[in-house]
Amino acid sequence: CGFCTPGMIMTAADLLAHKPKPTEAEIRHALEGNLCRCTGYQNIVAAIQAAAGAR
Repeated sequence: CGFCTPGMIMTAADLLAHKPKPTEAEIRHALEGNLCRCTGYQNIVAAIQAAAGAR
């Protein structure tokens, strides 16, 4: 639905600013405070991993 997207983006940006190559566990830990009722978080985690790889 997109409701959580701004929070996910801000969390991802902060994580990547402080940890340019985070592990999957670190990504999942960073996202713990953001609730999303629509997904299983896998695509969000994959997107953050892709962004980290593109840097």
